Amino acid sequence: VQLQASGGGFVQPGGSLRLSCAASGSAFYINVMGWYRQAPGKQRELVAGITQGGSTNIADFVKGRFTISRDYTKNTVYLQMNSLTPEDTAVYYCNAEETDGKSWTKDYFGQGTQVTVSS
Repeated sequence: VQLQASGGGFVQPGGSLRLSCAASGSAFYINVMGWYRQAPGKQRELVAGITQGGSTNIADFVKGRFTISRDYTKNTVYLQMNSLTPEDTAVYYCNAEETDGKSWTKDYFGQGTQVTVSS
């Protein structure tokens, strides 16, 4: 599975960015798509995920500010980030969970896109 992310960049505090990630190459079924992030000196952490059925899981530290959505026809996941703060500065990684629907799952990560929030 290949994941192609885009949309990162530099923004001032209070600003917005929208990340996109398109998945391709799966011979099976992609259940969950989502986003992780990793700030310098910190561990990678889950930001948000969305299942094939549309259920979402949003980290508490971005609830009310970030929204995750998915275009199933394009196998693309989006992360709308509003009211950004410097604490949101990190490399954001797209994630996809591939499964055969029966016995196994496998996680894939994209190359990462930098988000920098600074005045």
